[in-house]
Amino acid sequence: MLTSTVCAAVSAAGLGIAALTAYRKRFLAATRIAAFSLIPIGLVMTGVIDWVTNIVFKPTVWAGFGVLALSAVLFMISRGVERRRGGIGSRKERKAAAADRSGAVAPGASVPSLGAAPGAAQPAPKGKAAQGKGGAPKDDFSDIEAILKKHGI
Repeated sequence: MLTSTVCAAVSAAGLGIAALTAYRKRFLAATRIAAFSLIPIGLVMTGVIDWVTNIVFKPTVWAGFGVLALSAVLFMISRGVERRRGGIGSRKERKAAAADRSGAVAPGASVPSLGAAPGAAQPAPKGKAAQGKGGAPKDDFSDIEAILKKHGI
């Protein structure tokens, strides 16, 4: 009730100022002042002012805003800690896991490029070059050794 009276008084004062401005033959400025002065009474008539005063003067509403703010702060803290720590389930790990599942076989390859699935038998290398002492198969690192020697490592 009090807010309606205050808004009506503000609108009346604004219209009075607009009339004085129009009297001085500044019609464009008077029109703008009149437009601004009609806003408070329009807000009262639509019920927006009552809605705003119900929000502003109720402690439970402010407590609700506080709870929402606390929730937002907790989300930001947890996100920051997760990024700093690089914890389980980080974005990089999820991307790596997706790449392992989707692109396990290179196009045109006869064997998986990222290794076989767990529990699957690995194909044995063929030929005598792949066998070490005693006929046991060995890993062929000759390419890597040549690169390292080329760079002096």
